[in-house]
Amino acid sequence: MNERIITDPNLCSGKPVIRGTRIMVRNILGLVAGGYTVERILQTYPELTKEDVSAALEYAAHLVGEEQIYTHA
Repeated sequence: MNERIITDPNLCSGKPVIRGTRIMVRNILGLVAGGYTVERILQTYPELTKEDVSAALEYAAHLVGEEQIYTHA
């Protein structure tokens, strides 16, 4: 979907990561869910850029947008 997020079966069990790192998209999402700001995420992972964090969020938004939700009656 974007050039900053990759999946590789030999890296983190194929989970989406930021290119050039072993930082999984889900780690970034967990920090956001925990109330971290982008600046705090960058302090926690200094190898990331703002663009990397944005790419992780965009990736997750895309996946949720593609998800089919079934309700139980």
